[in-house]
Amino acid sequence: MDSILGKFKDRSAEINRLLSDPATLADRERYEKLTRELAELRPVVTAALEYDKIEAELRETDALLADKDTSGELEEMALHERGLLRERLAEMEKKIRLLLIPKDPNDGKNIILEIRAGTGGDEASLFAADLFRMYSRYAERKKWKTEVMSFSESGKGGYKEVIAMISGKDAYSSMKYESGVHRVQRVPETEASGRIHTSTCTVAIMPEAKEVDVQLDPNEIRIDVYRSSGHGGQSVNTTDSAVRIIHLPTGLVVSMQDEKSQLKNKVKAMKVLITRIKDQKEREEAKIRAAHRKSQVGAGDRSERIRTYNFPQGRVTDHRINLTLYKMQSIMDGEIDEFSQALTFAAQEEAVSGRGAA
Repeated sequence: MDSILGKFKDRSAEINRLLSDPATLADRERYEKLTRELAELRPVVTAALEYDKIEAELRETDALLADKDTSGELEEMALHERGLLRERLAEMEKKIRLLLIPKDPNDGKNIILEIRAGTGGDEASLFAADLFRMYSRYAERKKWKTEVMSFSESGKGGYKEVIAMISGKDAYSSMKYESGVHRVQRVPETEASGRIHTSTCTVAIMPEAKEVDVQLDPNEIRIDVYRSSGHGGQSVNTTDSAVRIIHLPTGLVVSMQDEKSQLKNKVKAMKVLITRIKDQKEREEAKIRAAHRKSQVGAGDRSERIRTYNFPQGRVTDHRINLTLYKMQSIMDGEIDEFSQALTFAAQEEAVSGRGAA
């Protein structure tokens, strides 16, 4: 711990020296880069200085207790003070370990949300629509923008699939633990006997990728255009505006037909495709890393059942952290911060314990 903190303090001092150098001041790009780095270092350095201060006070207290002349009430006070200082030192060490966890480079990115109905037929598609509304309401509360990119409706008013872009500050950071299988237990409106059905939906949360993030070989992409089937009524397109893009090496397929413009559909489809390719690569790398240790909180395994929504009992349970909330109505209305915060904290705890002694 001391050696790592020493490096942070040394680097902070070096940057402060460089920032006062006329050569640095003349180079605006370098000056801004160093300023950003200093801002990132500051929380760790501040915590390290506080750690040093508590450690020095603890040494003084230990020295006082080691003095043969320390006895009676003074000794009792010193023992009490030592206990408090040890607690503060442990808390500060934990805080520093949290600060030393490498930041997820995707945390500040927008996301592409994909929800697909799983087992359960029409009830699964209705639940997919409920989940999409839940996330849309959550985005509204965060003052984020939600743009539906593509959707496929079921006959009962639900979604077989819905894809949307959610844009806003720290969208991925807040929603990355929503990926996985969501299970619902409730009585369908069409069930005359009042029997509870179990259905599932798969949710995928992917950080938006830019074209510079993924190198695509034009020879590895096939683009098909066809006539949009539309969503019914007057919105049916009579031109070949729908686009299907196939990435041959991975077999990933993206289809878009919501826009009447073939170009707009192509742009949307390409955006989703490169995001899926980047996400697939990152999930494969995460699986390799996870093979070396047991992971409690996952964000990439789409086959993992992560949450159950039991409507008759009004409870929602996240199975990764064994957290159950009896707030069904508010959760389905987008109040999912309690899950998000608990999952983030659990992931941080896991990261700290996984790092061991620094």
